[in-house]
Amino acid sequence: MAAAGGRQQCVEPLAVGRVIGEVVDSFTPSVKMSITYNGNKQVFNGHELIPPLFSSKPRVEIGGDDMRSAYTLIMTDPDAPSPSDPYLREHLHWIVTDIPGTTDASFGREIVSYETPKPVIGIHRYVFILFKQRARQTVKSPASRDRFNTRSFSEEYGLGAPVAVVYFNAQRETAARRR
Repeated sequence: MAAAGGRQQCVEPLAVGRVIGEVVDSFTPSVKMSITYNGNKQVFNGHELIPPLFSSKPRVEIGGDDMRSAYTLIMTDPDAPSPSDPYLREHLHWIVTDIPGTTDASFGREIVSYETPKPVIGIHRYVFILFKQRARQTVKSPASRDRFNTRSFSEEYGLGAPVAVVYFNAQRETAARRR
């Protein structure tokens, strides 16, 4: 599909990967978000990353209109504990709030610390969802990492629709794959 202002292009892989539908509803991307692991491995929708790459938290750069805007970043695994039986859907890996626009997540307030993804069975999707906050200091930490629900969380804190979503796939690294 041709890039209609670059917008449609971003959403299509999210629909194909069932991120739209299972994690978020359809939305119109309005903020640029770039996620990079280990300084140089950028995350692209649907691409696979190997476990050693995501052992430490990524750098998440956010566009946005200005530094007065505040954003909330959520990272979840909708395939926990396994894609064929995701009864813990979604497993929460990270939440950073109050991130100023035009900066990166390190400028925000980490309310749920980064938990390294550890896929055990099957191919898991790890989804980064960015929301624009109405005001700072308004988003609180959820009670549990398991059975987290991005839609309910967004509703509870008045975050509205996402402004950016990016996801990657990962599976357990086997001895054969390490060679």
